Amino acid sequence: MNTGTYEISLSYGQILNLVKQLPNREKAKLSEELAKEAVDKRLSKLLRSFQTDELSEEDITKEVEKVRAGIYASKKKN
Repeated sequence: MNTGTYEISLSYGQILNLVKQLPNREKAKLSEELAKEAVDKRLSKLLRSFQTDELSEEDITKEVEKVRAGIYASKKKN
């Protein structure tokens, strides 16, 4: 049995036509996979936009501790 890789070119319309022929369960699975891919791309883009060498983990930890202390103090007053 030949297990080689084959590649074909399909237009958007052809792919859409094929997808419409799938059973509902398969369409749902395909939709979930496409959604996961979109989320992964958006999350990667977001993480890249926040990437910096200007902040160290120590700086971030100090800031987090300040905020936590402020939240704790405000809850203690109430």
